[in-house]
Amino acid sequence: MTQIARTRDSNTQERRLQAERLIGLGALREAQALRFSVFSAEFDAKLKGAELGLDMDDYDSHCAHIGVRDLNSGRLVATTRLLDHHAARSLGRFYSEEEFSLHGLAHLQGPVLEIGRTCVDPAYRNGGTIAVLWGELAEVLNEGGYSYLMGCASISMQDGGIQAQAIMQRLRERYLCTEHLRAEPKTPLPALDLPGNVIAEMPPLLKAYMRLGAKICGEPCWDPDFQVADVFILLKRDELCPRYARHFKAAV
Repeated sequence: MTQIARTRDSNTQERRLQAERLIGLGALREAQALRFSVFSAEFDAKLKGAELGLDMDDYDSHCAHIGVRDLNSGRLVATTRLLDHHAARSLGRFYSEEEFSLHGLAHLQGPVLEIGRTCVDPAYRNGGTIAVLWGELAEVLNEGGYSYLMGCASISMQDGGIQAQAIMQRLRERYLCTEHLRAEPKTPLPALDLPGNVIAEMPPLLKAYMRLGAKICGEPCWDPDFQVADVFILLKRDELCPRYARHFKAAV
C-alpha cells in the first residue's frame, strides 16, 4: 500500500496525499476530467471529448492510469497514463510516434514504458505532489522491469515560441543526448531568430524529468491542437539521478 504523504497548502492546511492505480471507467473519467480542466485552461487545447468536459482519445483504453488523490477532499489532483511496449505493439505505435520519428527505438535494450498526459492541479504543483506520483510510477517500473521511460514534455507556444526557443537553448547545452535514440519531429517549430541572452522558466514537469536524469533526444515538435512545443525525453533506468533514486527505490 502506498504511503500517505502529508504536505501543506498556501494557508498551511495539512493535506494528505496518496497515489493510486486508477482502475475502472469511473476512475478513468476522473483522470480525463482533470486533464480537460488543466489542458483547456492553460493551453486552450482542442480536445476530443470537450463537449463532455473530458480529454479523451483512442490511447486511453490501452494505457494504465495512475494518480494522486487528496484524501481530505477526495479529489484527484494529479494523473498520468502509461503505455507499455506490449500495448504499443498491438496499437502499432507509441503515442510519441504520432509526433516524432523515433530512430533507434527498436534497438533499445530492454522493455520500454511511455508516460503521457501528465498533469497536476495548479493548487497542488509542488514537490510533494510530484514525489507521490513519482513513487507510484516507480512501483510500475519495478513491477514491469522496464529499462526505459520515455514520453513528451510540453512548453507553451502561446507567446509565439519565444519561451520554447529559449528553453531549448538551455536543453541543447545540458541535456541533449542521441546515443540511444534520436527523435526527429514531424512538425518542427517555426524558425525564430532569438538572442542568446533570452531567459525563460522551464515548465515544472520538464524540470522534474531533467532532475530525474532524463535526456532530450532531439528538437521539439509543434503541436497546434495543444499550442505547445513537445520535447521528447528518454530516461534510462540505470542512469537515474542518485538524488531522486529514493522515489524509485528498487529501480536502481
